[in-house]
Amino acid sequence: MKAMLDFYFTQMKMAIQQQIQYRVANYFYMIGMIAEPVIYLVVWSTVARAQGGSVGGYTPGDFAAYYIVWTLVRNMNIVLTPYVWENYIQRGELSMELLRPLHPLHATLAYFSGWKFVMIAMWLPIAAILTIVFQPTLNPQLWSIAAFAVALWGGYLVRFMLLWLLGMITFWTTRVSAFFELYFTLELLFSGRLVPLSLMPQWVQQVAAFLPFQWAFGFTIELLLGKLTPAQALYGLGAQVFWTLLGLFFVNLLWRAALRRFSAVGA
Repeated sequence: MKAMLDFYFTQMKMAIQQQIQYRVANYFYMIGMIAEPVIYLVVWSTVARAQGGSVGGYTPGDFAAYYIVWTLVRNMNIVLTPYVWENYIQRGELSMELLRPLHPLHATLAYFSGWKFVMIAMWLPIAAILTIVFQPTLNPQLWSIAAFAVALWGGYLVRFMLLWLLGMITFWTTRVSAFFELYFTLELLFSGRLVPLSLMPQWVQQVAAFLPFQWAFGFTIELLLGKLTPAQALYGLGAQVFWTLLGLFFVNLLWRAALRRFSAVGA
């Protein structure tokens, strides 16, 4: 256990040092990501004003809060994409990872976890500017702030497992982009990334309840906005644990088959 903790600490420390070195590039990357939520925010705030001040219980200030928090959640959920997996396997980088005594998942998970601390620090001034410009309505209770802090990492783990599973498809196909586009479409529709799920049609909300996507996005955001009760918060945190463990189970199951495939083709 100590060796594992030391490994995670070392990987996270290395990630922090590297990302600080590339802080300018990271800032430009984060600023580029702001376009998506700002478009959503402007559109829905305009609709709310046209509808007499609110839509589905969301005022322009609520929408501002939703999409500003959205920027943090979205950055927290950046993980290894299937596109990186293509290079990871095709260039033979995986062969080097297999020489380590630990599952490659640990190195990636630890590295991206360390990256998050740099990202959060860099996000704060961006959030401050967005707050000044859009004037969000945000008055969370102490318990919801604490639950939000836990849910941020829970959502990260859920999405990490999902995209790790998706990335392993590259063991069987040279192009995973079609699968990733399908995943992205489902995530956009059923996660609360496009719009709060409570504003979506009833059938979308019902389907979303059986899928993992909302636990990586909408749930975490609504938690800080005070849209959830303590019971709903506990249920959501439990759902994050469930989907993370289920994802880990299938990662381990598929990994064994993937390694057999990897060895069979002589990589």
